[in-house]
Amino acid sequence: MPKLAANLSWLFTEVPFLDRFEAAARAGFRAVEFLQPYEFPPQEIAARLKRHGLEHALFNLPPGDAAKGERGLAALPGREAEFMRTVARALDYATATGCPRIHALAGNASGAEAEAAYVANLRAAADVLAPHGITVTVEALNTHDAPGYFLSTTGAALRMIDRIGRGNVSLQFDLYHCQIMEGDLGRHVRDLAGRFAHVQIAGVPERCEPDVGEVNYAYLLDLLDETGYAGWVGCEYRPKAGTLTGLGWARRWGVIPRQ
Repeated sequence: MPKLAANLSWLFTEVPFLDRFEAAARAGFRAVEFLQPYEFPPQEIAARLKRHGLEHALFNLPPGDAAKGERGLAALPGREAEFMRTVARALDYATATGCPRIHALAGNASGAEAEAAYVANLRAAADVLAPHGITVTVEALNTHDAPGYFLSTTGAALRMIDRIGRGNVSLQFDLYHCQIMEGDLGRHVRDLAGRFAHVQIAGVPERCEPDVGEVNYAYLLDLLDETGYAGWVGCEYRPKAGTLTGLGWARRWGVIPRQ
């Protein structure tokens, strides 16, 4: 079965953020991901990872002004200089923690100008990050949870990746978002094999544990193995009744050790 990474922005929220690293390690995870670490110094994040023997799988670029509902800057014309400052800031964290993937949030935008800004910005970000061995990931978000977001389907994301034309830009394949927008997840896993650098899961439609809802994740995780995916699978869901209580699925399927 694939390797699971705990998303510390969604799991183990019963304790403060910096204590979630220990909680994840104790629960059997070997890697973590999270949205934004920028409230804490990169050295502190790195120290927690090292202390608990965890790999850092993924994090996001700063989203812009979250209070105004911004979900990234990459596709926002006129914000290019600000976008590149977020890349520099994220690089400090990736360098400190050894994280090989950074998700570049696109933002709420549409149209030709947004596409041109997005392509140019991701080319520039990829060129800055490539010497450090860092992949820039591109994710499609469903229109129910993220109305107005620049990318809503895997097809749209792949078209942008092809236009960007950089070897260190790859798909972040979130099966929750894909199921809501496109369905047919088994075909997507097979057809997109080799095009994605990171996978994320959650139950559909409630975004809770992946053993609840309309998706057969046990089958899909086996299929990821079958197609040769060797990366991390991020658990980016909202537990229904506490993180540890809800991890029974991972223990039953043998993807984290039984307690």
